[in-house]
Amino acid sequence: MKSPGLISAVVAALAAVALFSSTVIAVDVDPIVIKGSHFFYKTNGTEFFIRGIAYQQGYSTNDTGSGNNAYIDPLADVNGCKRDLPYLVQLRTNTIRVYAIDPTLDHSECMSMLASAGIYVIADLSQPKLSINRDTPRWEVDLFARYTSVVDSMQNYTNVLGFFAGNEVSNQPNNTAASAFVKAAVRDTKAYIKQKNYRTIGVGYAANDDPDIRIQLADYFNCGSTSDSIDFWGYNIYSWCGNSSYSESGYDQRTSEFADYSVPAFFAEYGCNKVQPRPFTEVAELFGDRMTGVWSGGIVYMYFQESNNYGLVSSISENSASPLPDFTSLSSQMAMATPKTTQSASYNPTNTKARACPTSGSSWRVASALPPSPNGELCNCMLKTLTCVAKPGIDSDGVQKAFDSVCGYSNGLYCAGVQPSAANGTYGAYSMCNSTEQLSFALDQYYKAQNQQNQASACNFGGAAQTQAAASASGDCQNLVSQAGTAGAGTVTSAPTGNPGSGSSGSGSGSPSGSSTKASASMVHVPSFDFGLLKLGAYVIGAALTGMGMIFL
Repeated sequence: MKSPGLISAVVAALAAVALFSSTVIAVDVDPIVIKGSHFFYKTNGTEFFIRGIAYQQGYSTNDTGSGNNAYIDPLADVNGCKRDLPYLVQLRTNTIRVYAIDPTLDHSECMSMLASAGIYVIADLSQPKLSINRDTPRWEVDLFARYTSVVDSMQNYTNVLGFFAGNEVSNQPNNTAASAFVKAAVRDTKAYIKQKNYRTIGVGYAANDDPDIRIQLADYFNCGSTSDSIDFWGYNIYSWCGNSSYSESGYDQRTSEFADYSVPAFFAEYGCNKVQPRPFTEVAELFGDRMTGVWSGGIVYMYFQESNNYGLVSSISENSASPLPDFTSLSSQMAMATPKTTQSASYNPTNTKARACPTSGSSWRVASALPPSPNGELCNCMLKTLTCVAKPGIDSDGVQKAFDSVCGYSNGLYCAGVQPSAANGTYGAYSMCNSTEQLSFALDQYYKAQNQQNQASACNFGGAAQTQAAASASGDCQNLVSQAGTAGAGTVTSAPTGNPGSGSSGSGSGSPSGSSTKASASMVHVPSFDFGLLKLGAYVIGAALTGMGMIFL
């Protein structure tokens, strides 16, 4: 560890930066850009290697929508940023990863302090109760609203390096179908950034190191059109424990596997804690000659000491923190991390070919087709054209029972327009709407299939449904529902004229008019079918809305 005198000097200098930063809206730094499979500073063209720290307290990084809803936004905690910045600087940190932010809060002071210290941010787009659930995956309007709201709140900071659309969502062969929904999220988030004319910011994915699917995952997120594929690849890898080696840890094999990857790859999490204190001897290898041609650095997990015992500091109060032995080890190793860099102007990428998409089989159950883009305008339009709809104010139990009933008829026929199947690559046109809108569509399909004599009682479902005067679709609305088809089996190619996540009003609410119910804000179950069998999947409905920015060469 550095001497107390030097630490005091660092603290004093950063305190001055923090005081200055609190008086300005934002501090601009040289954006990080992508060329081929490497990161570079935009202005001077020097290669950028990530010396990162995972920076979020009290958050489970392996949560895909079923855990605690509470989280602390570290970028809105000004006192915490002032407290921790000197320690991050001492570790030569140039990047932090945050797993969940609140887009309604002010991040300007923390982002300015970080920028003044030359620290960039990679932000995950989800939060505990609005994420793609690996067991019952969905990519719906309300979740898209969450993603775009994070983009909107962060895109103006030039020290935002990129966004993660998911973290370890598919982590074993039996849930690989969830990857289709994450890739759709990548596609639509990238399109949203472009649509809003924001500074181009990369969108990537962070995968776990599962030997059964790690190659398929890397191939899948890289294959196909560049508009659908990731801009960078994050790898959560904990195979180097204690004083391991390049070969014993498997780093040699992973490096070989990614030698021709066409986008930047880096360790999105690393730091095995089976041996304590952690010596972090992998740092020398990660930033050494054998790996820097393939890997762009990595992010150590993690800053805060918690029950999982991965922390670098403990005894955290409002104004102070105590470095742990792991901190000392990492500081020493990072002081010696001096990778050889290249200049952007002299770098001519040769690994420009994307991977081939993996073949669907027993360990990879994903077809190439992606779920439809969330289109709040289409959902809002469809809802107005229905005669039988979910009753306003229906609670989640009522939604559940109604889905059980209507989707149980005729082998799920009436729910075909709202169901997704990643394994088959088939998705109902309305499978991206919220649960109340999906239920209304299914109820109306059933209602219209009944003869006139039965219709009087066909729109009840235990009091969960009611009739309304159906509006005639016209203009853009007519075009959208026409593309979706009467059974919801069509493909909608038209983009919404308003914000994709909020219907045509552009209000930023993330909830199309006519769809706000008690069920929309709570845990509900929506139907999902696979090979003709009815399944019920949990998904959390809710969100706020507001949009995104990295330049690609």
